[in-house]
Amino acid sequence: MSRGLANNNPGNIRQSKVRYRGEVRPSRDPDFKQFESLVWGYRAIFVLLDTYRRRYGLDTLRGMIARWAPPVENHTDNYIRAVASDTGIDPDKPLDTRDAATMIPVAAAISRVENGTAADLREVTKGWDLFVG
Repeated sequence: MSRGLANNNPGNIRQSKVRYRGEVRPSRDPDFKQFESLVWGYRAIFVLLDTYRRRYGLDTLRGMIARWAPPVENHTDNYIRAVASDTGIDPDKPLDTRDAATMIPVAAAISRVENGTAADLREVTKGWDLFVG
């Protein structure tokens, strides 16, 4: 099992001062956050991507993924291509981070890239419901 799935953190969100609902504290992983369940981990993906749009003006896959998976530690261009291919979304098209039809596939694609296995869309959708609820 991948580290992200073992941590219920399908986006491999790094440790930071930001606290998320459903986060396990203290985390047993010194580098990555842990969540109570995958559903809470998916919710955190939605929260973070929405924050990128609102706070930093990053409203495209290219912008969001470049911040999510910076080139200093990732093959960012490959990551962007993979998410764009999985979702059918143009990497330079502005995204509405409050649209389920857009964001559920994006979170599922991020999870696949991070963990090497397809996301369970039921879990992703439950995470979305927590995000918007």
